[in-house]
Amino acid sequence: MSTVEVKSPKIIASAAIRGAHAIVKQAEEKVEALVKEKGKDCPIEFPNTGYYLPVIYSMLGIPVKTAGDFEAVLTECRNLLPELVADELWLPYLGPTLDAGMATLFAEEIIEACNYVIGPNPVDGIWLGAADDVILRERGIQFVDGTAPGFAAIVGAAPDVETAVKIVRELQEKSIYVFMAAHSRGTTLAEQLVEGGVELGWDTRLVPFGHEITAAVYAGGFAVRAALTFGNVQPGDFRRNLLYNKNRVFAFVIALGEVTDEWYATAAGAINFGFPTIADTDIPQILPTGVCTYEHVVSNVPHDEIVQRAIEVRGLKIKISEVPVPVPYGPAFEGERVRKEDMFCEMGGRGSDAFEFLTTRPLDAVEDGKIEVIGPEIDEVKEGGAVPMGVWVEVAGRKMQPDFEPVIERQIHLFFNEAHGIFHMGQRDICWIRYSKDGAAAGLKFHHLGDILHAKFHDEYSAIIDK
Repeated sequence: MSTVEVKSPKIIASAAIRGAHAIVKQAEEKVEALVKEKGKDCPIEFPNTGYYLPVIYSMLGIPVKTAGDFEAVLTECRNLLPELVADELWLPYLGPTLDAGMATLFAEEIIEACNYVIGPNPVDGIWLGAADDVILRERGIQFVDGTAPGFAAIVGAAPDVETAVKIVRELQEKSIYVFMAAHSRGTTLAEQLVEGGVELGWDTRLVPFGHEITAAVYAGGFAVRAALTFGNVQPGDFRRNLLYNKNRVFAFVIALGEVTDEWYATAAGAINFGFPTIADTDIPQILPTGVCTYEHVVSNVPHDEIVQRAIEVRGLKIKISEVPVPVPYGPAFEGERVRKEDMFCEMGGRGSDAFEFLTTRPLDAVEDGKIEVIGPEIDEVKEGGAVPMGVWVEVAGRKMQPDFEPVIERQIHLFFNEAHGIFHMGQRDICWIRYSKDGAAAGLKFHHLGDILHAKFHDEYSAIIDK
């Protein structure tokens, strides 16, 4: 085992435990200030929610109603906090680090609750603070019925506005919610998006929770309330809540910018839920599986790959319900034929050579959704003509096996035929494709064959195909 492999978990554990100590201390000081100003009987709540402070309530079963109730939670935090890691001591760090992470989330929720009473108010300008129960019912059900495949909790800021916009647009295209918190060198992702002219809010699925890392706990609060509301998980049943989130709420953390001790601590809290962290900086990695479905911490990911890498690491499956073609699409068109007098062009058959081939590649060798037309597009083809065509499909997936290739390849026939204006017959090197005049007039191109396959493979075979 190399030196890097040995030290990496220790570096993360040390930083997370230091960060947890710092945030718990901050919570203690915040509670002390609150009690001094308002007294122990001061009411405590996140506005318009019946779940008290949801992370604390769901994990510990403690309904925090007044400032005096904080002491029991702080006692739990202190009990969970491991000792700071000594330089000369080697220990198994995962358990203590996860405990430190939970203590961090409890302490962050305490801090944010105090902020609602003595400030700074979490709801300020673009910052929305905790989601109320109306939002939870409207939005949380989407994580149950599949309308929203998951959420990305993004902390920090991109290196520039253009990169920030590109990252969130890619997430929006996949219907993934974006929860934002924390700043990197004074700049936040949410502020970058505003500068880039991007509309924020629950309606656009771009939700800015707060300027500080403590606001990231609102994302955790949303997740645990989904388990309480839709999963029939009881308060205090932390094991079922954590498992519900790992198996049903497909979330992940994207860390943009320098990762502080407090960020490490918050990420450790997220790992308890099965939510991995993907970072753009060169921090230590935790690659073995265990609590998370796959890797726990993946780092140094380029910005143009970070969304796809996060989806892959979390094991999130993106279904594309609508095939993006300019003609009607569905089983009703499967038996449609394109006769010669209605044909715009053809590939294969007697007129030219054509083939279709599907092969499996490594995950890092496939760019999801990349479609390339090599040669002329349909508007460069003479009407009534025949052109040679090769359809080359590369797929990748953690559960994909070479034995599946011929079975999936044979579905190309079905998927092409369901597009109005496309006729397909045969397979492999005896295939025959025709485009109708009506289809070409509607804007049907050769690249739409790729769009069809990308959408349908994700829709029908998401269990084994990731890209």
